[in-house]
Amino acid sequence: MSKRLSQVLSFGAASLVLLGACEQTSSKEQTTDRPTPTLSEADKPLHTQATALFKPLPPTMPGAESFTPAKVALGKQLFHEPRLSKSGALSCNSCHNLASWGVDNRPTSIGHGFQTGERNSPTVLNAGLHTAQFWDLRAKDLAEQAKGPILNPVEMAMPDEALVVKRLSSIPAYVESFRKAFPNVEQALSYENTAQAIAAFERTLLTPSRFDAFLTGDGSALTAEEKKGLQTFMSKGCTACHSGPAIGGALAQKFGVVKPYKHARDLGRFTQTQVEADKFVFKVPSLRNIEKTYPYFHDGKVWSLEEAVTTMAETQLGQPLTPQETSEIVTFLKTLTGTLPEDALKLPILPASGPDTPQPQI
Repeated sequence: MSKRLSQVLSFGAASLVLLGACEQTSSKEQTTDRPTPTLSEADKPLHTQATALFKPLPPTMPGAESFTPAKVALGKQLFHEPRLSKSGALSCNSCHNLASWGVDNRPTSIGHGFQTGERNSPTVLNAGLHTAQFWDLRAKDLAEQAKGPILNPVEMAMPDEALVVKRLSSIPAYVESFRKAFPNVEQALSYENTAQAIAAFERTLLTPSRFDAFLTGDGSALTAEEKKGLQTFMSKGCTACHSGPAIGGALAQKFGVVKPYKHARDLGRFTQTQVEADKFVFKVPSLRNIEKTYPYFHDGKVWSLEEAVTTMAETQLGQPLTPQETSEIVTFLKTLTGTLPEDALKLPILPASGPDTPQPQI
């Protein structure tokens, strides 16, 4: 193992201790309804190496087994609900558009009053598999994350939780939906339960891909070129940070371990902790659907997947790639483009406002 790769692995291990272990699924879940293995003898060494580093997506996301259909359906409505914003024009889906792979394909998103944020909006797809949420990991889970943008003055800009609850409570259909989603709760319609419902819906957003089929034993799921790309991805040390079921999302890492990132401005996790070691530290993003979730990195400065790959190799591993190696890795990364649940792409019908619903504020 190279000295540089050893440094990356050590940093990643330390970050995992800080953030906690990534959520795991049981072996029973991982093998449910999997195809009969069809690996050739030639594929077996690559498959063995890959399954030691990656895990296929589980049939259901950890924690989703406790959610009822009523809670998920309410969460889907709230995810698309613009009345959760001060202007009545923005929803979670505005920045995490499910029709465009859970992102808005902008360097930074447009919020209230056409303000723009400082960081790129990461995809919401498969996000429940991550150790923590936001680039600086300030939210421990999806529910905590969902609370942030609604009250952020640059994003959805609601002034306080009370107005959120007042708006939703003025819509009779929502009062009934919250009652069904949170039975036996004295105050079913609350800000906390709003976030919990959105998180329940987001935990349905798994996107299995051809790579998952390969991991579960279908050697024909990948072409020879894609298998070559997988081998290059592993041999270059990319798996020091990008592994597990989400192929990332499990730890924090300094952006610029070996070489400074050329656009370095944002101090990352340091803005939350004021700890010197956290300067330029960000959550390692998942690589699932990466071909579709451009522009890349926390600042959205890079639009080309090829440039993103070469940047990571140089800044994190100190390994300049040849054009051929870059092409091989990109070919593999495209196998991580998956399929959204069919229901997630169907827009929900939102209930009509009541006569006392507070009006939007521009």
